[in-house]
Amino acid sequence: MGLEVGKKAPDFALPDEEGKTVRLKDFLGRRVVVFFYPKAATSG
Repeated sequence: MGLEVGKKAPDFALPDEEGKTVRLKDFLGRRVVVFFYPKAATSG
């Protein structure tokens, strides 16, 4: 799935550093920067 500039990101959930689930919708109404990086040891 790809994202397009100007389109809303789909809601997703990931564990934080303490193992608690954080959802994108938890930040509704606030500015959020979502940063993705390549898997370790890949050419990215």
